[in-house]
Amino acid sequence: MSRFLLVIPPLAGHVNPAAGVGDALAGRGHEVAWVCSETFIRPLVGPRATVYRTGTRLYRPLGDRGLAGLKSLWEGFIVPFARFTLPAVDGAIEAYRPDVVVVDQHALAGAIAAQRRGLRWASLAPGSMELTRPYRALPKVDAWISGHCVSLCAEAGLPRDETFDPRFSPYLVLACTTAALTGGAAFPDHYALVGPMLAGRAAGPDFPWDHLHPGRRLVLVTVGTLSAEIAMDFCTRAVEALQPLGDRLQAILVAPDGALPDPPPHILVMPQVPLLELMPHLDAVVCHGGMNTVGEALAHGVPLVIAPIRHDQPVTAAQVAEAGAGIRVRFARVTAAQLRTAVTAVLDDTAYRSAARRVGDSFAAAGGAAAAAERLEQLARSPAGQKRPVSSPMGPSAR
Repeated sequence: MSRFLLVIPPLAGHVNPAAGVGDALAGRGHEVAWVCSETFIRPLVGPRATVYRTGTRLYRPLGDRGLAGLKSLWEGFIVPFARFTLPAVDGAIEAYRPDVVVVDQHALAGAIAAQRRGLRWASLAPGSMELTRPYRALPKVDAWISGHCVSLCAEAGLPRDETFDPRFSPYLVLACTTAALTGGAAFPDHYALVGPMLAGRAAGPDFPWDHLHPGRRLVLVTVGTLSAEIAMDFCTRAVEALQPLGDRLQAILVAPDGALPDPPPHILVMPQVPLLELMPHLDAVVCHGGMNTVGEALAHGVPLVIAPIRHDQPVTAAQVAEAGAGIRVRFARVTAAQLRTAVTAVLDDTAYRSAARRVGDSFAAAGGAAAAAERLEQLARSPAGQKRPVSSPMGPSAR
């Protein structure tokens, strides 16, 4: 039996896959503890789990896109979050004495604290933005990100080491994807692409299953936890796009109560849905490209229409389109007619569902949370200090 400490940021797309890893480790008889905002992690791990609280702060604005969104992500969230949580991570390591620290790529304090203490640590990559380093084509942007990492390490008293990047463990990197999506990216041997790490969720909302029409295709529209103004503009266009299709499909649109008054009878508007339970019933998903939703849809062989907004979402959307498992549209500019065309295409052209199933098969073969737990067990059993060399300074090689 080994002890694992998971350091996770208070973001749903990061907490959910970490919960899958934690469940798998606990199921294999290991001890698991968490460093996270208790508000986010407690509903998933239950009342008996050991949680070292970081507290919660409001960090970055929600509306930035493109390079402005990247800037706000790092300067408004990742960097201040690392500084704010480093004392809590240090305290958790001192109290819990883990054998391995598992660190989300956006929770840099976990990597820095583990490195300072000479502990083995693994990176958890829920999405592809950090994993494939899409900004390598923009050297100044890539250097700007690396500079933040170097500065944080220096502030924490780590000796300067150009090969150390707190986003990429030299021991083990666990990624919630597979080569079916990453395409030609090349990774070192200590990178384990295990696919989505699906886990049970807290009790979901009641759902009117008896309202589903058995003779119609079922489409889910969800844009995640966005501000009302941004989400409702897109959802209004989605309703307009799907309104003429009532004779052939039924839609479930996730939006706050009362946000879309008087929707057509074939469009069910709900503030929350039991996503994992719905997936086996869906014929298509329209979303903003959050890796949780995308991974869960593809794991069930469901094709997608993706309207990415910021951060890793454009990377994910591009990978899905390249794999043939969906269509990418422009979130801010897609018209109702264009969105309707995309939805009918993924419903009617069987090539999209076939490609989604191929990706889903690759996910199943990769092993998910069980495979991640096995790799973590191997790391815990390895001799202290043993690590594999990184392929290049500040991250992996990705071509």
